[in-house]
Amino acid sequence: MVRKPAKADVKVAGTRKPNMREAILAAAEELFSTYGFNAVSVRDIAQAAGANPGSVTYHFKTKDGLLLEIYRRHCGPMNLRRSELLAAARRVRDLQDRLEAIVRAYVLPAFTSGSDLAGGGTRFTRLRAVMSAEGNEVVRKIIAQTFDDTSNAFIDAIHESLPHIPRTDIVWRGHFLLGALYYTLVTPERVSRLSRGSADGSDAGHAIEQIVRATVASLQAAPLDQAAPARRKTPVPVKGQG
Repeated sequence: MVRKPAKADVKVAGTRKPNMREAILAAAEELFSTYGFNAVSVRDIAQAAGANPGSVTYHFKTKDGLLLEIYRRHCGPMNLRRSELLAAARRVRDLQDRLEAIVRAYVLPAFTSGSDLAGGGTRFTRLRAVMSAEGNEVVRKIIAQTFDDTSNAFIDAIHESLPHIPRTDIVWRGHFLLGALYYTLVTPERVSRLSRGSADGSDAGHAIEQIVRATVASLQAAPLDQAAPARRKTPVPVKGQG
């Protein structure tokens, strides 16, 4: 079991000391992604940032406001890029190519944002996974406020390309895509380990292609409520016959 560092040991990384607002944001993101939202106090954040608790409330009012700002600064650029790529994908004429372009428009920005401030980064991805699992009502509202509009736009676009698939099924399959993104970004070494070194889990380009292909196939699968073709039953031999 990997031991988490003590909260008091968490310090803002970087060679150049950031301004206090940036230091507080960086410290909060590191602490939230390691311990969760509920377990971290304003005092913990201030100590990790080299600030006093009053500085946290001065810049962000509350811990809730601090988490909201973390989501905004990361996800604003990512959602904007997704929307730009989605608009281009919707102009593709061929339905199969359009579906693939829509899925790629969702997946690509999660990988191609190299800096933590541009919407990507393993730390923020880890934070998102921890926040989603924590079940805090404030966190749920922030996640909904940040992502629901973009998510609904993608769900609607996919449904337009696959009108025979119920929208509810598309919601479920998009939910699984999000889980695949989290796990791929946070634990790429698992792919390398289970493939016995034949695959490189940190190869972003290959990961994108694998996720896009798997998701397209998932989206095109038959609806859940569609009756499966009846399987031909093999007659059971009667004792004494044959």
